[in-house]
Amino acid sequence: MRALVQRVSRAEVRVEGERVGAIDHGYLILLGVKPDDTEELADKLAQKVAKLRVFEDAAGKMNLDLKTVEGSCLVVSQFTLYGSVKDGNRPGFSYAARPELAEPLYERFCQALTNLGVHVETGRFGAMMEVELVNDGPTTIWLDSDELYG
Repeated sequence: MRALVQRVSRAEVRVEGERVGAIDHGYLILLGVKPDDTEELADKLAQKVAKLRVFEDAAGKMNLDLKTVEGSCLVVSQFTLYGSVKDGNRPGFSYAARPELAEPLYERFCQALTNLGVHVETGRFGAMMEVELVNDGPTTIWLDSDELYG
């Protein structure tokens, strides 16, 4: 799994002009799933996200986690995080999981965050979405389960 975590002051996602998810401060998470990902990885990645300390404390250091600042997450499925241009200029997506595997793991990740006490909003899996955000910092963290958990 890959998660591109962006600290935001606000974010929202729309499908066909309808707002389907929105948060104030917290994280916009673009989440990609690959074929060999598991429920266990989804749970571990959710724990890592919930414990990330990228919000500033009184001294201006990135030292606070999502729950401490009462932040939320907007999680958007993003199979293109597994796009590859190794063999040309047009991305190939053979490293991304098929929807029948990716959607349950996306939902598992969102539920795992919720179970950790994080308020979660979502996009709509498989839909063409418009995502709007105000990146706070900017602060963007790349989490890859292969690098985190072998």
